[in-house]
Amino acid sequence: MNPSQGSSVPSEHETVGAYALGILDDAEATAFETHLAGCEWCAQQLDELAGMEPMLAALADLPGSGSTPAIGESLSAKPSPRLVEKLVDEVSEHRAQKRRRGFYMIAAAAALIIAGPLAAVAVNSGSDSGGQVTASPAQAQFRTMADKASGTDPSTHVSATVGMAQKAWGTQAVLELKNVKGPLKCSLVLVAKNGQRVTMSSWSVPNWGYGIQDGKTPESKKPLYIGGAAAFQPNEIDHFEVVTFEGKKLVQVDA
Repeated sequence: MNPSQGSSVPSEHETVGAYALGILDDAEATAFETHLAGCEWCAQQLDELAGMEPMLAALADLPGSGSTPAIGESLSAKPSPRLVEKLVDEVSEHRAQKRRRGFYMIAAAAALIIAGPLAAVAVNSGSDSGGQVTASPAQAQFRTMADKASGTDPSTHVSATVGMAQKAWGTQAVLELKNVKGPLKCSLVLVAKNGQRVTMSSWSVPNWGYGIQDGKTPESKKPLYIGGAAAFQPNEIDHFEVVTFEGKKLVQVDA
């Protein structure tokens, strides 16, 4: 049923795109996260949207001119027409229901489509409540993962936790990264027990960094959450490494 007909409140399934775009209030986001814990379909939808924190960091770093940043040329992942249409429909519906959340939501949705990749947009609402931020899809997925391993490097002081989920095709992972300063380009590398190395994901660390406890801005205090995948089963993994593009190991996490 179209959420605009009958009840004005969309079902949890129909809320997945709005949740990914960060336009739900705290109560709605909490309700959706409760639903997500037992819904494989919604989890799969969030999988498609996860792992795009670096693009959002680039958006946040640009001056507040009100224009849409043209950064898509440097990013290769393209959304399917079906999913883009679904996101646009959901944003339009929530805009109609909650206009007080402001014009910035449309700007965020436009950035998603113009820039190219699918991303999880966590933005301030700009309302008189002072703004609200919801969890990204990668962060929400991280919270649901029971199998996690952590490590902190004594020399770099970078901390990482890797959440893992076994799949028929291998292992799905979400990295939580803290106390790393930029600018850097990094990768999450899986090292198998047989010695093979597989890059699960890569990203840029902006100047302000991620998970800096005494950071000067809210963005710098937030950890990075980014997804990845590999063809190895969890029992075949020895450890994970976060390394720079220059080959420096920032932290190791034993599986």
